[in-house]
Amino acid sequence: MSADLGLSLFRNQPKAVWATAFACVVGFMSIGLVDPILTSIAAGLNASPSQVSLLFTSYFFVTSAMMLVTGFVSSRLGGRKTLLLGAALIVVFAALAGTSNSVAALVSYRAGWGLGNAFFVVTALSVIVATSRGGTAAAILLYEAALGLGISAGPLLGAALGDLSWRYPFFGTAALMAVCFVAIAVFLPEQPKPKQTISLSAPIRALAHAGLATTAVGAMLYYYAFFTVLAFAPFVLQMSAHAVGLIFFGWGVLLAIFSVMVAPRLQARFSALALLGGCLVLFALLLAGMSVAPPLAVAAGVVVSGALMGVCNTVFTEMALEVSPVARPVASAAYNCVRWFAGVVAPFAAPTLAEHFGAGSAFAVAAAAAVGAPLFLLVRRRTLGRYAAAPDRIAAPAEAVSPAASFVLAAVDGTAADVDVVAHAAALARSHGLAVAVEHVRMEEVLDGDAVDAETEAEAAGVVERALARLRLAGISARGEVVRAGAAHAADALLACARALPATIVVLGAPHRHDLTDLVHGSVADTLRRRAGADIAVVTVPEADDAFGRETAGHEARPLADPQ
Repeated sequence: MSADLGLSLFRNQPKAVWATAFACVVGFMSIGLVDPILTSIAAGLNASPSQVSLLFTSYFFVTSAMMLVTGFVSSRLGGRKTLLLGAALIVVFAALAGTSNSVAALVSYRAGWGLGNAFFVVTALSVIVATSRGGTAAAILLYEAALGLGISAGPLLGAALGDLSWRYPFFGTAALMAVCFVAIAVFLPEQPKPKQTISLSAPIRALAHAGLATTAVGAMLYYYAFFTVLAFAPFVLQMSAHAVGLIFFGWGVLLAIFSVMVAPRLQARFSALALLGGCLVLFALLLAGMSVAPPLAVAAGVVVSGALMGVCNTVFTEMALEVSPVARPVASAAYNCVRWFAGVVAPFAAPTLAEHFGAGSAFAVAAAAAVGAPLFLLVRRRTLGRYAAAPDRIAAPAEAVSPAASFVLAAVDGTAADVDVVAHAAALARSHGLAVAVEHVRMEEVLDGDAVDAETEAEAAGVVERALARLRLAGISARGEVVRAGAAHAADALLACARALPATIVVLGAPHRHDLTDLVHGSVADTLRRRAGADIAVVTVPEADDAFGRETAGHEARPLADPQ
């Protein structure tokens, strides 16, 4: 998908998609909206930092608890009604928060706001995917853009309006979400209800799986440190609303970039356990430095922490959704319930520690929690399965062909390049007397707290069947299968397939230099070339890999007829 095509896909989206995406931006703004105005709220309501921090505690207590309920409700109401319910609750409680005359009232209204956000966020991604044009990839990129914009813009909006009055950010959010409510009501058609409903007890029962429980508890320890930075750092900075807004804007930008673009590249090189261990140790060192640093250094630490948090968020989410056989919506609900509980404890514990033992103690405890997370995962690593192993040890498909024969592996991705990939694979098979194995990776895109398949099972099967039909017309012996893997692990999944067959040659499309998805996740072709050993030759179409170019130079690919 070229950049021009990607922009065209965005321009041609229906109004329902834009209405939902804009509402996502507003919904994600609430994460950092109050950071610039925490000190103003404390002054305006004559409250202590620990009292004001209850804004986070009440918000995330309800959000955490409702993770056990939202799947039950949304699977029965459908996407449109659940979105409207969430948006309406946000409008009402955000507006009421702006009218508060006491900390108790403000805290209670933030709890109602958390209820609305829980209903909204759990449904928005599936609605965007269901209503978008141009395939799931465009919908995912749109959702990721809304996520990044909301997280980074929230502190700016809070600073701009909070400079006039601490009440205005709440009124502003209510007004923006009211516009979103009307847009969704007008433009979004009724969505089909999920084929399977979710019971109230399903997320609790899911935590009986050792791998999911390990991941969730490890994430909760990490998120204690996350929320210490988010909810407590503004009190240490002692800066104007605009300054704090800009600091957390930088934090949000790095969080979005590293979660969407950097984390997948790191996941392709390191095991989840090693990657989380490295990032969390660095995070702990950063927090330890912030415990003794002056305000300007704390500000720099807040911004830099966004990069480490972005990687951790993505890796923890993928582990939580894939480490167990539990259905993804249920695993997501269970994981989110446990991890968001850290948002209940940390925002209150950090300022309370600071009031009794000094500000440094709050960051020191957060550093201990950050170190505790990878230590807990390390102790429980046997429950994490393949996530404790290096990327090149990813499991091979269940149906592996006997190694008595050797294959040419044709990696097809559903793009126009598949015709040339299949033609080159057929030419090499004829030349070397081999069969062809067609492999297609059905990718899963991981987002913060959720994930979505880039295509349906039927679409993925169709990609393989079209390639097999071309090979049958050419008289080539072939077999094919679909392999499911996260976008960060697509190359490793193909490499595992090649070694299990075994295949001595892998043919795939050349790197998509102007492809939006390659820009986000990195090139599968480049990663496969880098990771393949001397026993596997990698051929990219239209240009052959130099390591194999001399051997294949005399075998021009012959066009294969399209199957009727």
